[in-house]
Amino acid sequence: MSTLPAKQPPVNLETKPFWDATTEGKFLLKRCVACGFVIWYPRGLCPDCGADGAEWFEASGRGTVYTYTVIRRGQGRWRDAAPYALAYVELEEGPRVMTNIVDCDPDALSIGQTVEVTFDDTGEGAALYRFRPC
Repeated sequence: MSTLPAKQPPVNLETKPFWDATTEGKFLLKRCVACGFVIWYPRGLCPDCGADGAEWFEASGRGTVYTYTVIRRGQGRWRDAAPYALAYVELEEGPRVMTNIVDCDPDALSIGQTVEVTFDDTGEGAALYRFRPC
């Protein structure tokens, strides 16, 4: 578990299976049954073809750093967490997700670096997905 704040995310009927899986250390994605497009953020309609219907599958949990920034001055509950990295990770399955990179020196990060998912328990029924260098 990282030292970053981990607040309970908003959970609704469409996203509940995703957040439930995080408590088991699983990173789920949705795939459109009509066109095969991998969907992020979980939703019922495919943003690529507009079809109604998608199925959950367990993702690899691996990706690469697409871009990142190092926050050196946090605000509010993040004040004591600085410096920390905020990044977009391109998943092996295709989508890009906004996340934090943890368990490393933020100044040692690089674009294209391989990362893997890790989970920080919120203590409120879900875990936040974050990534760490492989």
